Parts: sequence; structure tokens; C-alpha cells
Amino acid sequence: MRGGERGSTHTRVYTQSMEFCLFVATTSLGKLRDFRAAAQAHDLGIEPLPNLEEIQAPAEDGATFAANAAHKATYYSRFARGALVLADDSGLEVDALHGAPGVRSARFAADQGMVDSPDANDNTDVWNNMVLLQKLAEVPYAKRTARYRCALAVARDGVLLHTAEGWVEGIILDAPRGTGGFGYDPLFYLPELDRTMAEIDLVTKLSLSHRGRALAALLPRLG
Repeated sequence: MRGGERGSTHTRVYTQSMEFCLFVATTSLGKLRDFRAAAQAHDLGIEPLPNLEEIQAPAEDGATFAANAAHKATYYSRFARGALVLADDSGLEVDALHGAPGVRSARFAADQGMVDSPDANDNTDVWNNMVLLQKLAEVPYAKRTARYRCALAVARDGVLLHTAEGWVEGIILDAPRGTGGFGYDPLFYLPELDRTMAEIDLVTKLSLSHRGRALAALLPRLG
């Protein structure tokens, strides 16, 4: 499970014992928690990519979630030679907004000029949800349909190995509900459960969420 450093400062070389451990290229604690919980059922280890905070992030300028996920996986896998590296790109597609925010989901409010000052707490989710509600203010409930979509990619040594996608349909509420989850979860309502993503437990969330479904499709291919 150990690797020695070789080459650049941030590149590590891993032995074949890392075959059943995935390094995730994400700094999101919410995503890491989701990935770890889902991977337990497949006897697969999930760990954050070592020294991720020291690696310059690649541009996420792909037109689709799949393109961004593949680009990130191949890029970051070059910093952990011999290991499997997982990357995702996911977000919200709102039909009344012609699929927006889409690949700009994490930067929806920032694109409108709404950012925190350097000494403030990270309110990205708050701002993103605020902008979404503003844009849907005049849209009736029946037309507030949306979906969460997730694309996953796994690479090793800069070579793309596997991809998978998952999605879940829902409706955007006019006010947040629930304190769990992250991102747009408090606004993403699941009619079949009469709950938002922020109101369901982690096990239920992973069984039906876009990230859980994508991971469930991907993990059997790694065996």
C-alpha cells in the first residue's frame, strides 16, 4: 500500500497492491463521504488523492460532465503513478433554464459575480441556491423539473480506463428543506419520497442519487 516518490515533487509511484484502492481527485468532503459509503459494499478503498491541494487544478472547460470527468481523471492520475484515480463532474440540469446550470453548477453564482470576500466563510452553496431561486421565481411548480447528473472516470498513468454516468429526476422547490447533503440538495425534491435530497439519510441517498448510481455502474468494472 506504500509508494515511493519519484520524478516531480508531487508525483508518487504506487505498486500493484494499490489496485483495489481508488484515489479520488476531489477536495469536497461531501463527495468523498458519498464515494466512501458506496465503495464499502464493493470492498474497495477510497482515499483522497495525496497532496491534491498542492497540485494545480486543470481547466474544467469541457462542454459535458463526461468530458470534464475524463480530463480530470487522466490529468490527476499522472501524479499517482500506478494507482487508479477517480474523478467526477456532476451538477444540476434544470429544464426551464435549458439545462443550466449544467457544467457550471459549482460556479453558478460566481458567474453572476457573487463571490465571498477572502476573509469570509465559504458560502458557495448558499449563493448558488439563491441564484437558482431567483431565476426560477416566475416558473410554476409543474415546469420546475430538473435532474442531478454525474459522470465518473477512472484513469491510471494518464490513460482513461473506465467511465460511467448516473442521474436522478426531481423538482426544484421554491424554498430549501432539510439540513443534510450539500450543493443544491435542499432544493432538489424527490416526489416519490416526498423528501428533498437534504432530508434523506446517506444510505437512501446513495441508492438513488446520481452519484450513487454512477458509482454503482462503475465499481463492478474495476474488479
